[in-house]
Amino acid sequence: MKHDSRSGRAEARTQPENPVTTAADDRQSGGRISRDTGRERAVNLGGGGVGGERRRGGAGLGDESNPVAALVPRLVQFVAVAKAEHVTRAAEALGIPQPTLSRTMAKLEDELGAPLLVRTGRGVRLTPQGHTLLAAVEPMLDRLDEACGEIRGDVSATRGKVAFGFVHTMGAEAVPGLLRDFRADHPGIRFSLVQDAGSAMLERVRAGELDMCLVSPLPDDPVLAVRALDEQRLYLVVPADHRLASRRRVRLAEASDERFVCMEPGYGLRRITDALCAEAGFVPRVAFEGEEAETLRGLVAAGLGVALLPAPEVPRPGTVQLAVSAPRAYRTIGLAWLRDRAETEPVRLFREFVLGRRGSLLNQP
Repeated sequence: MKHDSRSGRAEARTQPENPVTTAADDRQSGGRISRDTGRERAVNLGGGGVGGERRRGGAGLGDESNPVAALVPRLVQFVAVAKAEHVTRAAEALGIPQPTLSRTMAKLEDELGAPLLVRTGRGVRLTPQGHTLLAAVEPMLDRLDEACGEIRGDVSATRGKVAFGFVHTMGAEAVPGLLRDFRADHPGIRFSLVQDAGSAMLERVRAGELDMCLVSPLPDDPVLAVRALDEQRLYLVVPADHRLASRRRVRLAEASDERFVCMEPGYGLRRITDALCAEAGFVPRVAFEGEEAETLRGLVAAGLGVALLPAPEVPRPGTVQLAVSAPRAYRTIGLAWLRDRAETEPVRLFREFVLGRRGSLLNQP
């Protein structure tokens, strides 16, 4: 919305008991205002149907606990009057009686302690104080209008948005394939994608920043709903020239003297590695820690250690992966979301789609 109100000098203010202008004045003027836009903004921001006399939670402008609650609907109406330069036309666009709008403008002036509008004979114009207020209010209301539109778009069943998190090792093929298949039936739904440590993603789910996430291991938290979807085998990955490289399978205890390259603490794969090594009777000697499974695979290829990792989605030269015969080396991939959170239609559709992929989420080697 561009500022196009005509400037004027300050004159004596209109008293509350006298309307700022009349219906006859309005009919003779060329001022214009969009009826639909004015009414929609009034509804969105709390100014429709009550002429600015409505209070949110009983708070008035003089209530220091929440002065904005009373001020915002009056500002919507002030902008309508300023743009139309006629009270009656503004009142019609807002869907409120003209006398009520006149009283609201006078009350706004009283509460601000400054004249905002002056009569021109056939309409009204802004005082310098009115121009100052309009310049501050218009960008604010435009941004609120944009936010309302964005919110409505996010919850739309056909063009809404889903905030979805997943572990790094699923980012190359598994998740892209999942999203491709879902969007074949829901092409307008948008996604905000997050890859992070499982613990960090779960915190974002609890905080309402993520709608759901794929994690491993599965969390035990009563505030979260969790469903297991698939199992993924983990392999002992060794350099191509390693003493065990000629083997097809090994017991994990056979690597007890090796240096390990691991995910950093906080990542689910690190917790699983530590637990499997403990079950095999040793504590891994960690030489390097990282945040990406493929980086760890590169460190293994460089001869800097061994690692417990899922099979690569793209083969990595210089490494050999060995099946672990004992202990059972698998991880469970599951979907987690906040149990009692109200969900939008796009979130519900995608969650049901993901749950329907149970047992076929991963392309196992």
